[in-house]
Amino acid sequence: MYDLIVIKPKKFKKKVIIYCIVIAVIVIVSAFLGIYVAKLKNRKFEIYAGILEEQANLIEEETRTEEKMRRKNIFPLMDEQVNNILNIYNDTGEKRVFLTFDDGPSNTVTPLILDVLKEKNVKATFFVLGNRVKSYPEIINRMYNEGHYIGNHGYSHKYSQIYESIDSALFEYNKTEQAIKEALGNQEYNSRIFRFPGGLNGGVYKDIKQGVKERLIENNIAYLNWNALTNDSGIQNPTRETIMQNLSQTSEGKNSIVLLMHDASSKILTYETLPDVIEFYTQRGYNFYNIYDLL
Repeated sequence: MYDLIVIKPKKFKKKVIIYCIVIAVIVIVSAFLGIYVAKLKNRKFEIYAGILEEQANLIEEETRTEEKMRRKNIFPLMDEQVNNILNIYNDTGEKRVFLTFDDGPSNTVTPLILDVLKEKNVKATFFVLGNRVKSYPEIINRMYNEGHYIGNHGYSHKYSQIYESIDSALFEYNKTEQAIKEALGNQEYNSRIFRFPGGLNGGVYKDIKQGVKERLIENNIAYLNWNALTNDSGIQNPTRETIMQNLSQTSEGKNSIVLLMHDASSKILTYETLPDVIEFYTQRGYNFYNIYDLL
Protein backbone atom coordinates (compact mmCIF):
# COMPACT_ATOMS: atom_id res chain seq x y z
CA MET A 1 0.00 0.00 0.00
CA TYR A 2 1.05 3.57 -0.66
CA ASP A 3 1.62 5.96 2.21
CA LEU A 4 -0.89 8.78 2.44
CA ILE A 5 0.76 12.18 1.94
CA VAL A 6 -0.52 14.71 4.38
CA ILE A 7 -0.13 18.42 3.59
CA LYS A 8 0.02 20.58 6.61
CA PRO A 9 -2.52 23.43 6.59
CA LYS A 10 0.06 26.26 6.83
CA LYS A 11 2.18 24.99 3.92
CA PHE A 12 -0.93 24.42 1.82
CA LYS A 13 -2.14 27.96 2.51
CA LYS A 14 1.26 29.40 1.52
CA LYS A 15 1.25 27.52 -1.79
CA VAL A 16 -2.26 28.67 -2.59
CA ILE A 17 -1.28 32.30 -1.93
CA ILE A 18 1.83 31.99 -4.12
CA TYR A 19 -0.16 30.41 -6.96
CA CYS A 20 -2.76 33.17 -6.73
CA ILE A 21 -0.09 35.86 -6.86
CA VAL A 22 1.58 34.26 -9.91
CA ILE A 23 -1.73 33.93 -11.72
CA ALA A 24 -2.64 37.54 -10.89
CA VAL A 25 0.71 38.77 -12.24
CA ILE A 26 0.25 36.78 -15.46
CA VAL A 27 -3.26 38.17 -15.94
CA ILE A 28 -2.12 41.75 -15.33
CA VAL A 29 0.89 41.44 -17.68
CA SER A 30 -1.28 39.84 -20.38
CA ALA A 31 -3.83 42.61 -20.06
CA PHE A 32 -1.17 45.30 -20.41
CA LEU A 33 0.36 43.50 -23.41
CA GLY A 34 -3.07 43.21 -25.05
CA ILE A 35 -3.73 46.92 -24.56
CA TYR A 36 -0.28 47.79 -25.93
CA VAL A 37 -0.68 45.58 -29.04
CA ALA A 38 -4.16 47.00 -29.69
CA LYS A 39 -2.85 50.55 -29.42
CA LEU A 40 0.04 49.66 -31.72
CA LYS A 41 -2.33 48.20 -34.32
CA ASN A 42 -4.59 51.22 -34.10
CA ARG A 43 -1.59 53.49 -34.51
CA LYS A 44 -0.43 51.58 -37.59
CA PHE A 45 -3.93 51.78 -39.04
CA GLU A 46 -4.07 55.52 -38.36
CA ILE A 47 -0.70 56.00 -40.05
CA TYR A 48 -1.79 53.93 -43.10
CA ALA A 49 -5.10 55.77 -43.33
CA GLY A 50 -3.22 59.05 -43.08
CA ILE A 51 -0.91 58.04 -45.93
CA LEU A 52 -3.87 57.08 -48.13
CA GLU A 53 -5.63 60.35 -47.34
CA GLU A 54 -2.44 62.31 -48.07
CA GLN A 55 -2.02 60.53 -51.43
CA ALA A 56 -5.65 61.23 -52.34
CA ASN A 57 -5.20 64.89 -51.41
CA LEU A 58 -2.02 65.13 -53.50
CA ILE A 59 -3.76 63.63 -56.55
CA GLU A 60 -6.73 65.96 -56.10
CA GLU A 61 -4.47 68.99 -55.66
CA GLU A 62 -2.40 67.98 -58.69
CA THR A 63 -5.56 67.75 -60.80
CA ARG A 64 -6.72 71.19 -59.65
CA THR A 65 -3.29 72.70 -60.31
CA GLU A 66 -3.12 71.29 -63.83
CA GLU A 67 -6.61 72.54 -64.59
CA LYS A 68 -5.64 76.05 -63.43
CA MET A 69 -2.51 75.92 -65.58
CA ARG A 70 -4.54 74.94 -68.64
CA ARG A 71 -7.04 77.73 -68.06
CA LYS A 72 -4.26 80.28 -67.70
CA ASN A 73 -2.54 78.87 -70.80
CA ILE A 74 0.66 78.08 -68.88
CA PHE A 75 1.20 75.36 -71.51
CA PRO A 76 1.29 77.62 -74.60
CA LEU A 77 2.56 74.84 -76.88
CA MET A 78 -0.35 72.54 -76.10
CA ASP A 79 -2.64 72.35 -79.10
CA GLU A 80 -6.38 71.75 -79.08
CA GLN A 81 -6.17 68.01 -79.71
CA VAL A 82 -3.82 67.36 -76.80
CA ASN A 83 -5.93 69.62 -74.62
CA ASN A 84 -9.04 67.59 -75.52
CA ILE A 85 -7.33 64.39 -74.37
CA LEU A 86 -6.13 65.93 -71.11
CA ASN A 87 -9.67 67.13 -70.42
CA ILE A 88 -11.24 63.77 -71.23
CA TYR A 89 -12.97 63.48 -67.83
CA ASN A 90 -14.92 66.72 -68.23
CA ASP A 91 -18.69 66.36 -68.31
CA THR A 92 -19.83 67.02 -71.88
CA GLY A 93 -23.53 66.61 -71.22
CA GLU A 94 -23.64 63.03 -72.47
CA LYS A 95 -22.64 59.68 -71.02
CA ARG A 96 -19.56 58.37 -72.78
CA VAL A 97 -17.08 55.57 -72.14
CA PHE A 98 -13.62 54.94 -73.59
CA LEU A 99 -12.65 51.25 -73.54
CA THR A 100 -8.85 50.99 -73.23
CA PHE A 101 -6.60 47.92 -73.29
CA ASP A 102 -2.99 47.83 -72.01
CA ASP A 103 0.03 45.53 -72.38
CA GLY A 104 -0.73 44.05 -75.81
CA PRO A 105 -0.83 43.03 -78.46
CA SER A 106 -0.86 39.28 -77.85
CA ASN A 107 -1.60 36.67 -80.49
CA THR A 108 -3.93 34.73 -78.18
CA VAL A 109 -6.22 37.38 -76.63
CA THR A 110 -6.05 40.55 -78.75
CA PRO A 111 -7.58 39.00 -81.92
CA LEU A 112 -10.46 37.63 -79.83
CA ILE A 113 -11.08 41.06 -78.31
CA LEU A 114 -11.00 42.58 -81.79
CA ASP A 115 -13.59 40.02 -82.89
CA VAL A 116 -15.97 41.07 -80.10
CA LEU A 117 -15.44 44.79 -80.78
CA LYS A 118 -16.14 44.23 -84.47
CA GLU A 119 -19.28 42.24 -83.73
CA LYS A 120 -20.56 44.91 -81.32
CA ASN A 121 -19.44 47.79 -83.58
CA VAL A 122 -17.43 49.37 -80.74
CA LYS A 123 -14.15 51.25 -81.25
CA ALA A 124 -11.52 51.08 -78.51
CA THR A 125 -8.07 52.42 -77.70
CA PHE A 126 -5.08 50.07 -77.35
CA PHE A 127 -2.01 51.18 -75.40
CA VAL A 128 0.60 48.90 -76.90
CA LEU A 129 4.05 47.77 -75.77
CA GLY A 130 6.79 48.35 -78.34
CA ASN A 131 8.41 44.94 -77.86
CA ARG A 132 5.09 43.23 -78.66
CA VAL A 133 4.37 45.52 -81.60
CA LYS A 134 7.59 44.19 -83.14
CA SER A 135 6.34 40.62 -82.68
CA TYR A 136 2.79 41.10 -84.01
CA PRO A 137 2.70 43.82 -86.68
CA GLU A 138 -0.27 42.13 -88.37
CA ILE A 139 -2.39 42.66 -85.24
CA ILE A 140 -1.38 46.32 -85.10
CA ASN A 141 -2.50 46.69 -88.72
CA ARG A 142 -5.82 45.04 -87.92
CA MET A 143 -6.39 47.45 -85.01
CA TYR A 144 -5.64 50.42 -87.23
CA ASN A 145 -7.71 49.22 -90.19
CA GLU A 146 -10.75 48.49 -88.00
CA GLY A 147 -10.76 52.02 -86.58
CA HIS A 148 -9.23 51.48 -83.15
CA TYR A 149 -6.77 54.02 -81.77
CA ILE A 150 -3.19 52.90 -81.09
CA GLY A 151 -1.58 54.61 -78.11
CA ASN A 152 1.87 54.28 -76.56
CA HIS A 153 2.56 52.27 -73.38
CA GLY A 154 6.35 52.23 -73.52
CA TYR A 155 8.61 49.53 -74.88
CA SER A 156 9.54 47.10 -72.09
CA HIS A 157 7.06 47.54 -69.19
CA LYS A 158 10.01 47.06 -66.82
CA TYR A 159 9.58 49.83 -64.28
CA SER A 160 13.22 49.98 -63.17
CA GLN A 161 14.29 50.31 -66.80
CA ILE A 162 11.61 52.77 -67.91
CA TYR A 163 11.88 55.06 -64.89
CA GLU A 164 15.64 54.98 -64.48
CA SER A 165 15.55 58.60 -65.61
CA ILE A 166 13.36 61.05 -67.53
CA ASP A 167 15.42 60.40 -70.64
CA SER A 168 15.05 56.61 -70.35
CA ALA A 169 11.25 56.94 -70.21
CA LEU A 170 11.23 59.24 -73.24
CA PHE A 171 13.56 56.84 -75.04
CA GLU A 172 11.02 54.04 -74.50
CA TYR A 173 8.24 56.28 -75.76
CA ASN A 174 10.17 57.13 -78.94
CA LYS A 175 11.24 53.52 -79.48
CA THR A 176 7.62 52.38 -79.29
CA GLU A 177 6.50 55.15 -81.66
CA GLN A 178 9.03 53.93 -84.18
CA ALA A 179 7.89 50.32 -83.76
CA ILE A 180 4.29 51.37 -84.49
CA LYS A 181 5.37 53.34 -87.58
CA GLU A 182 7.27 50.32 -88.90
CA ALA A 183 4.41 47.90 -88.16
CA LEU A 184 1.97 50.15 -90.05
CA GLY A 185 4.43 50.98 -92.80
CA ASN A 186 3.60 54.61 -92.14
CA GLN A 187 6.35 56.93 -90.92
CA GLU A 188 3.82 59.74 -90.53
CA TYR A 189 1.84 58.01 -87.77
CA ASN A 190 2.15 59.62 -84.34
CA SER A 191 0.09 58.39 -81.39
CA ARG A 192 0.82 61.56 -79.38
CA ILE A 193 -0.54 59.89 -76.27
CA PHE A 194 1.27 57.97 -73.54
CA ARG A 195 -0.06 55.78 -70.77
CA PHE A 196 2.47 55.45 -67.97
CA PRO A 197 3.18 51.83 -67.04
CA GLY A 198 1.84 51.53 -63.51
CA GLY A 199 -0.09 54.78 -63.90
CA LEU A 200 1.09 58.36 -63.54
CA ASN A 201 0.40 58.97 -59.85
CA GLY A 202 2.28 57.64 -56.84
CA GLY A 203 4.81 54.86 -56.45
CA VAL A 204 8.55 54.92 -55.90
CA TYR A 205 9.10 56.55 -59.31
CA LYS A 206 6.62 59.40 -58.81
CA ASP A 207 9.27 62.16 -59.16
CA ILE A 208 10.58 60.72 -62.44
CA LYS A 209 7.01 60.37 -63.71
CA GLN A 210 6.25 64.01 -62.99
CA GLY A 211 9.36 65.04 -64.90
CA VAL A 212 8.35 62.85 -67.85
CA LYS A 213 4.84 64.33 -67.78
CA GLU A 214 6.22 67.85 -68.06
CA ARG A 215 8.48 66.89 -70.96
CA LEU A 216 5.58 65.23 -72.76
CA ILE A 217 3.45 68.36 -72.43
CA GLU A 218 6.32 70.51 -73.69
CA ASN A 219 6.38 68.36 -76.81
CA ASN A 220 2.61 68.33 -77.39
CA ILE A 221 2.18 64.75 -76.21
CA ALA A 222 -0.78 63.88 -74.01
CA TYR A 223 -0.86 61.35 -71.18
CA LEU A 224 -3.88 59.38 -70.04
CA ASN A 225 -4.66 57.42 -66.88
CA TRP A 226 -8.09 55.90 -66.18
CA ASN A 227 -10.95 56.58 -63.78
CA ALA A 228 -12.58 53.12 -63.84
CA LEU A 229 -11.22 49.58 -64.07
CA THR A 230 -12.18 45.93 -64.10
CA ASN A 231 -9.08 45.03 -62.06
CA ASP A 232 -8.45 42.15 -64.46
CA SER A 233 -4.74 42.51 -63.71
CA GLY A 234 -4.69 43.79 -60.13
CA ILE A 235 -6.06 40.78 -58.25
CA GLN A 236 -5.25 37.07 -58.24
CA ASN A 237 -7.71 34.70 -59.86
CA PRO A 238 -10.36 37.24 -60.89
CA THR A 239 -13.79 35.98 -61.90
CA ARG A 240 -16.48 37.41 -64.17
CA GLU A 241 -18.35 38.43 -61.05
CA THR A 242 -15.40 40.32 -59.52
CA ILE A 243 -14.61 42.00 -62.84
CA MET A 244 -18.16 43.26 -63.24
CA GLN A 245 -18.35 44.29 -59.58
CA ASN A 246 -15.13 46.34 -59.87
CA LEU A 247 -16.38 47.92 -63.09
CA SER A 248 -19.70 48.85 -61.53
CA GLN A 249 -18.17 50.32 -58.37
CA THR A 250 -15.52 52.39 -60.14
CA SER A 251 -17.95 53.66 -62.81
CA GLU A 252 -20.56 54.83 -60.34
CA GLY A 253 -21.61 58.47 -60.77
CA LYS A 254 -19.32 59.23 -63.72
CA ASN A 255 -20.49 60.54 -67.08
CA SER A 256 -17.11 60.41 -68.83
CA ILE A 257 -15.34 57.10 -68.19
CA VAL A 258 -11.93 55.82 -69.22
CA LEU A 259 -12.00 52.10 -68.45
CA LEU A 260 -8.75 50.16 -67.91
CA MET A 261 -8.51 46.57 -69.17
CA HIS A 262 -5.68 44.39 -70.49
CA ASP A 263 -5.13 42.24 -73.57
CA ALA A 264 -1.91 40.42 -72.63
CA SER A 265 -1.77 36.70 -73.36
CA SER A 266 -2.91 35.70 -69.85
CA LYS A 267 -6.08 37.84 -69.96
CA ILE A 268 -8.48 35.43 -71.62
CA LEU A 269 -11.07 36.31 -68.95
CA THR A 270 -11.03 39.91 -70.20
CA TYR A 271 -12.11 38.68 -73.62
CA GLU A 272 -14.76 36.39 -72.11
CA THR A 273 -16.23 39.22 -70.02
CA LEU A 274 -16.04 41.93 -72.70
CA PRO A 275 -19.60 41.33 -74.04
CA ASP A 276 -20.89 41.82 -70.47
CA VAL A 277 -18.85 45.02 -70.14
CA ILE A 278 -20.29 46.43 -73.35
CA GLU A 279 -23.81 45.42 -72.33
CA PHE A 280 -23.36 47.05 -68.91
CA TYR A 281 -22.63 50.46 -70.42
CA THR A 282 -25.17 50.10 -73.24
CA GLN A 283 -28.00 49.45 -70.78
CA ARG A 284 -27.02 52.57 -68.84
CA GLY A 285 -27.10 54.83 -71.87
CA TYR A 286 -23.39 55.32 -72.51
CA ASN A 287 -21.96 55.96 -75.97
CA PHE A 288 -18.63 54.34 -76.88
CA TYR A 289 -15.73 56.56 -77.90
CA ASN A 290 -12.06 56.22 -78.68
CA ILE A 291 -9.26 58.78 -78.90
CA TYR A 292 -10.00 59.53 -82.58
CA ASP A 293 -13.22 61.17 -81.39
CA LEU A 294 -11.17 63.77 -79.49
CA LEU A 295 -8.94 64.74 -82.41
